[in-house]
Amino acid sequence: MKKIYFFALIIIFTGCSKALEEDPRGLVIGSEGLSSQAGLEAALTGAYGSLMVPWESGFTTVSQIAMCMGADDLTTHPGSNKEEFREFDQFSVSSLNSRMTPIWRGCYKTIQSANNIINNYEAVKDGDEATVQAIVGEAYFLRALCYYWLTRYWGAVPLVLTEKYTSDQLNMQKSGPADIYKQIEADLLKAEEWVPNTKRDPGRPNKGSVKALLADVYLTEGGWPLKDHGKYALAAAKAKEVIDDKGVYKFDLYQDGFLKIFAGGTVEDVFTLFTRGQWSTYNSFYGLSTMPENEGGWSDFFPELNFFNSFPAGSRKDATFSTSFVVGGVTIPWQDVTTKHPYYKKFTIQSGQKDTYMSNNPVVMIRYAHVLLIYAEAQARSSAAPSIEAYAAVNAVRLRAGLGDLAPGLNSAAFADAVVNERAWEFAGEWSRWFDLVRLEKVEAANASKDPGDLEPGTITKEKYWLPIPGADAQMNPNL
Repeated sequence: MKKIYFFALIIIFTGCSKALEEDPRGLVIGSEGLSSQAGLEAALTGAYGSLMVPWESGFTTVSQIAMCMGADDLTTHPGSNKEEFREFDQFSVSSLNSRMTPIWRGCYKTIQSANNIINNYEAVKDGDEATVQAIVGEAYFLRALCYYWLTRYWGAVPLVLTEKYTSDQLNMQKSGPADIYKQIEADLLKAEEWVPNTKRDPGRPNKGSVKALLADVYLTEGGWPLKDHGKYALAAAKAKEVIDDKGVYKFDLYQDGFLKIFAGGTVEDVFTLFTRGQWSTYNSFYGLSTMPENEGGWSDFFPELNFFNSFPAGSRKDATFSTSFVVGGVTIPWQDVTTKHPYYKKFTIQSGQKDTYMSNNPVVMIRYAHVLLIYAEAQARSSAAPSIEAYAAVNAVRLRAGLGDLAPGLNSAAFADAVVNERAWEFAGEWSRWFDLVRLEKVEAANASKDPGDLEPGTITKEKYWLPIPGADAQMNPNL
C-alpha cells in the first residue's frame, strides 16, 4: 500500500512519541485502498476514530472543556497539578500547553482521512451509488466539523485539502477565518446534498445533522470575527428546516429526564460520538475529571460561582449540578469540599460506579435543543421583532427546564440576549458558552466581575480570543 502522509501526522505531531508509534492501519488508507466501497467505509471509520482516541486525538478527553475555560461557566482547581487548565481560565496559554494537542491532532487526522475519501472516491466503479455518496457526504461533514472547531479555537489555521504530503507543506501559510468558513460552507452544502435523511448508524449524521451544523456555522459567521450579519437569516432558515422536518430526522427534545440525554441514544441526539468503553475509544472526561478530591476525584473542571448562583432554580439546575457529596459515609455540602465549588452532575456516571476515568458515555456534540435556540436567536437578529415561532422554540426549552415562558413583547435585541442566556444554562459546561462569548465579543464582560472564590483572569484582548498554534508545529514551520 502506498504510504500517503499528511503533514499533521508527521510534522505537526512530532512532539508526541506515542502518536508516532500508532499503527496507521484502519486510520490512514492509501488511494489504492479506496477503489472499492469497502475501502471507502474503512477510511470513513478511521476518520471517525481519530475523533475518539482518549488523551491522543479528538473529543473524548477533557481538552475541549479546558480550552473553553475563558468562559464564565467553567473553571478549575486553583492549585494542585492544574496549571495547564488555569492557563485557559486566566488567558495566558502557552504554545506548549498539551491540553490543546488532542483537538488539533484529532481534527487534522480526520481531515486527512476525509480528504482521502473526497479526492479518491471516483475510483470506485462497482459500489452502490447511493451508499458511496452517503460515505462521501459524511466525509464532507467531518471535514467541515473539524475546520469549524479549528478556526473557532485558533482563528487562522492551515487549510489542507489534499491527503498527500509534499515538502511544500513545511512552509505552508495559514488561511484566515474568512477562507476557512468559505470552505466549511462549501463542504456542508455538499454534505447536505449527499447525506441521507436516515442515519446509517448511531454516531453518524443524517441530513438534519448537516443542516443543524450549517445553521450553527451561519450563526457564528454573523458574529465576530466575520460579522456577516446577513448570515443570521440563513441560520434561521436552515434551523427552521430541521425543526419543520424533525419527524423525518427523528429529532425532538427528550422529555424523560434531563440527565438521560448525556447517556446518548435519545431523540435529542443530532450528532453524537459514541464511545465503546475500551482503551482505544472511551470517554475520559466523565467521572473523576468532574469530581472533587473529597470523593477521590481530580477536580479538573467545575462551574464558576457567579454562574452557578445566577442559574435559574428548577429541575434543570438540579440535574446540571452536584451540590452535595458523600465522604466517609457523611453527606457534605459543596461549600465544604476542598475547592468550595459545586460540580457538574451531567458529566458523572449516573448509574454504576461514579469514580471512573474510563466510560462508554458518548460525547453529545449537537443536540436538538441547539437547533431550537439557534433558530430563536437567529430569527430575532435577522428581523424587526421575534416571531411567534421563535418564542415557541425558546419556550419549549424553558418548559422542559421547569421555567416559565419568556415575557412577551420583547424587542429583537432583548429577545436575542434572553436566548443567549438560555443557551448558557441549557448547555452549561458543554463547551458552548465560550464560543457564544467570542462571537458576541462578550468575553471581557463575562470575566469582569469574578466571585472572590474564582480565579482572576489576566489581561484580555481580542488577540487572546485565539489560542497559540501548538509549539512543536510552529517550530517546524515558522509560517504557523
